[in-house]
Amino acid sequence: MRSFQVLVLGLAGAASLSACATKGYVNRRVDTVVATERVARESADSAQVRDIAALRTDLTALRNDLQTLRNEFGARITAMEDQVKFTMPVHFAFDDASVRQEDQAALQRFAQVANKYYNGAAITVEGFADPAGSARYNAALSKRRADSVKDFLVAQGLNDGLVKTVGLGESRQVRPGAAGNDAGAELNRRVVFVIESPGVGAATTAATTASMQ
Repeated sequence: MRSFQVLVLGLAGAASLSACATKGYVNRRVDTVVATERVARESADSAQVRDIAALRTDLTALRNDLQTLRNEFGARITAMEDQVKFTMPVHFAFDDASVRQEDQAALQRFAQVANKYYNGAAITVEGFADPAGSARYNAALSKRRADSVKDFLVAQGLNDGLVKTVGLGESRQVRPGAAGNDAGAELNRRVVFVIESPGVGAATTAATTASMQ
């Protein structure tokens, strides 16, 4: 009888030790999982901080470059959700489609900005003419102007396949009715750049309006 009691107590002790060992193992596993999750969370937080810092740097750089376009070249920049419009002071001689020497610096700077911040986005070069001549002739002339500017931009590194041109003739005149040698007629002989891609307008707006702390 005593031997049986000893055996029972022994088995009970073994079960107790086993339970303690199992509990200890579970606790260690829980601690390991918690530690792993904490490390992963801290790593993700660090990556997020780095991403935010990089984004702020990029937006600050974009804001500075856009401001340069405004200050040095008189560009007007209008941003919408998926589109950014650059009205550049690039004009043409009467009845001519050649890119003028004095406009090349502005086009080069625009190409640099487009390559750096809008790489992969579609760009449309809109050409315009003053109202001298027929509407049909002006449409063709404005298209040639847009094509000349595209050729210049492609030579600066823009993707030929992403740049298209359109001739809008004498529409959207800056100086209504001004033609030939009239005052302000040159403003009607111009190009406008439209960059289209999801989010480009939002990014541009953030760059120009957000406070970078």
